[in-house]
Amino acid sequence: MKFSIKLLLCTIMILAIALGFSGYYFVNFVFETSLNREVNQALDENSILGFAFETAALNVPAKYDVLSNSSIEQIAATLATGGHSTRRLIRLSDEQKEVLFASDGFVDGNDLLLKTNESTKTYQVIEREGSYYIQTGVTVNALDRILYLETMKDVSEVFRERALGFSVYRRVTLLMLVLGTLIMNFIASWLTKPIRLLTRATRRMATGDYDYRARQVSNDELGQLTNDFNKMANALEENINKLEAELKAREDFVAAFAHELKTPLTSIIGYADMLRSRKLNEEKSFLSANYIYTEGKRLEAMSFRLLDIIVTKRLETEFQMVPADSFFHYLRDMFGTDDRLLYQFQHEPAMVRAESNLIKTVLVNLIDNAGKASEPGSLIEINGYREEDGYRFAVRDHGVGIPYEEQAKITQAFYMVDKSRARSKNGAGLGLALCAEILLLHDSKLEIESTPGEGSLISFVLWAESMEEL
Repeated sequence: MKFSIKLLLCTIMILAIALGFSGYYFVNFVFETSLNREVNQALDENSILGFAFETAALNVPAKYDVLSNSSIEQIAATLATGGHSTRRLIRLSDEQKEVLFASDGFVDGNDLLLKTNESTKTYQVIEREGSYYIQTGVTVNALDRILYLETMKDVSEVFRERALGFSVYRRVTLLMLVLGTLIMNFIASWLTKPIRLLTRATRRMATGDYDYRARQVSNDELGQLTNDFNKMANALEENINKLEAELKAREDFVAAFAHELKTPLTSIIGYADMLRSRKLNEEKSFLSANYIYTEGKRLEAMSFRLLDIIVTKRLETEFQMVPADSFFHYLRDMFGTDDRLLYQFQHEPAMVRAESNLIKTVLVNLIDNAGKASEPGSLIEINGYREEDGYRFAVRDHGVGIPYEEQAKITQAFYMVDKSRARSKNGAGLGLALCAEILLLHDSKLEIESTPGEGSLISFVLWAESMEEL
């Protein structure tokens, strides 16, 4: 069952119960008020009749010391007519509560008479043949006789008004429920509109339409829910795009890896088959073996780089404060004997937060890439200097440079700007990818400045102690 229908049914049930109880209370309140008024009037009329009876008894001739039963009947008959065409319903009983006079139509029964005494006035509401009466009782003291005067007052109209009130209120309640149903149906539909819009958005997203958003139509809690849902949808779409990008990157990685394996393996298999299947002179045998060795070393380097990337991603790194001098001493020892290029080392002293071996790997890869991009005899500058936000390591070459549109891609595994040049230098496009992973562990990243034909400057920043702490 829809939420709007549940809301409508609950509201109608509450409205019906409220109208029912309020109507019952209102009609009964009016009825009780009218009935109490009639009771008071009946008691007052009974008292007036009792006084009139006592007065009439005083006018009885003095020869009677005691009021006779015949006189009582005569006075009662006069009071019953009262000089009007409408007869009163009265009944008089003697001291023993034996009936002396009763008007025609007076209801038989002594229940009220037995309850009446000299100190109390009594009444009761009775029903006879579809009519309702108020029966009252009072004592009358006339010429030393104690008599009991009872009257009956027809109050059927009060009961008919109550029945009419209930009938009218039932019709009004039914009309109110019909109108309330129509109004609440509109209100329920209006209140649940945000829920319907959210449901539609959820279904659209479930079918793969991640761009769809729910329309916010209110500023209440449901409106806030819609806003939160759209924020969640934005985050979900972003994560899905990231997953799709990662999936594509993995596919590209596998494709690139297969391609990188294919070229050296083809050469190795071809030259090995040549050595195996035919007799070659010494020079050709040496060249074939050299090709096999070179391509094998290239495969070995690629395997080590891949292993380094995988290990680095899973590595739990322990950082220490390391002097920057140690990195530059290591680099001088490693590249100082290379006479193909000119290396210039300049640095400022500092203590940097790093894992020493990993940062050495980054610097070696950067210098190695700079050498592959440079012509023999070119200058490669390796600098280290302090900045406001840390200590910067920078490697500058004056080689072929990197086009601007390629700079964001060079940290991807197997990506090479100039594939023929990289392969000729035994490159596989994994060095900068490894550097990016290592620097990510250090909360840093590669920063690239390059102009094609003029060279490149690749640098990164590590956290360092302030100069005052050195």
